Amino acid sequence: MEDKLNKIAERFRELELEMSKPEVIADQSRFRVLTRERSQLAPIISAYEDYKRFRQELAESESLLTQEKDPEMREMLQAEVADLRHKIEDLDRKLLIMLLPKDPNSGKDVIMEIRAGTGGEEAALFAADLFRMYSRYADLKGWKMEYLSVSDTGLGGYKEIIVSIRSPEAYDHLKYESGGHRVQRVPTTEAGGRIHTSAVTVAVLAEAEEDEIDINPDDLRIDVYRSSGHGGQSVNTTDSAVRITHLPTGMVVTCQDEKSQLKNKTKALRVLRARLLEKANKERAEREAALRKSQVGSGDRSERIRTYNYPQSRLTDHRIGLTLYSLEKILEGELDPVIEALKKNEIEQELKKVDI
Repeated sequence: MEDKLNKIAERFRELELEMSKPEVIADQSRFRVLTRERSQLAPIISAYEDYKRFRQELAESESLLTQEKDPEMREMLQAEVADLRHKIEDLDRKLLIMLLPKDPNSGKDVIMEIRAGTGGEEAALFAADLFRMYSRYADLKGWKMEYLSVSDTGLGGYKEIIVSIRSPEAYDHLKYESGGHRVQRVPTTEAGGRIHTSAVTVAVLAEAEEDEIDINPDDLRIDVYRSSGHGGQSVNTTDSAVRITHLPTGMVVTCQDEKSQLKNKTKALRVLRARLLEKANKERAEREAALRKSQVGSGDRSERIRTYNYPQSRLTDHRIGLTLYSLEKILEGELDPVIEALKKNEIEQELKKVDI
């Protein structure tokens, strides 16, 4: 492990040197990549410095203990040695976890897509509830959220809503949310008080940089049309809506929320890049026969991952068998107990196969 840590320390010094060069600072794309790598290595370097310092202090304290004759001083030194050994043991595990293989999308912003599934208007209303939950979670974390595309039902629900969430922490926290979310509750329109089951799908995509996914303009068919649904006068009376079709894959992205055709096109291309990045990542994983099966789920949006039972105020995450009876708090954005449990499970699974 120490050999790996020394190599990381050497790479950290190389990054700081390279980032100080004027030509690198002028190249914003290159500088952004280096900054992201440095931010990922910085916590490891800090922990490693503490680890080395504690080991040095332990060696000094143990040496003094072998020479000390005074009972009170020996007792104090023994307590100090025990404390340092405990700190070193904790740091040893912490560093081991830090050296686990990183998700290639770690540190990226995300594009989140929420779509109503089976259940009609009730599913659309639950899509709105999930969106509110993620919005509150983003607010609590201090993350920035931007609407990319909205298709509402007019009754408070969403057929589909796509947003961008910007934060270096966003992907690492939200990647577990991809999949099918099932709700069990009595709809407001149900006179007989019967519990209905509806479903919503969530997709969490790492947002790709413009230079990360190369899109050939010849591979795109771009259609413009008049926006529909809610919006200001100019939104509904000009050909500002944009539909982009990626011909090689058949992917279609639409955006009509901005008054400007150019802004809608820009947003649609961001969603398309994120979807193409997800497709490329999955294909690479399949080629390497490493679909992260040891981690929590596959991220497949068709997989049912969670059930929200309103009558019992119960949330169940089916991937790890987690059940919490605090649904109201979770829907208010207090998602950390769920996400931290998923993270812990992923780490434990990775530690079982670690070879450091």
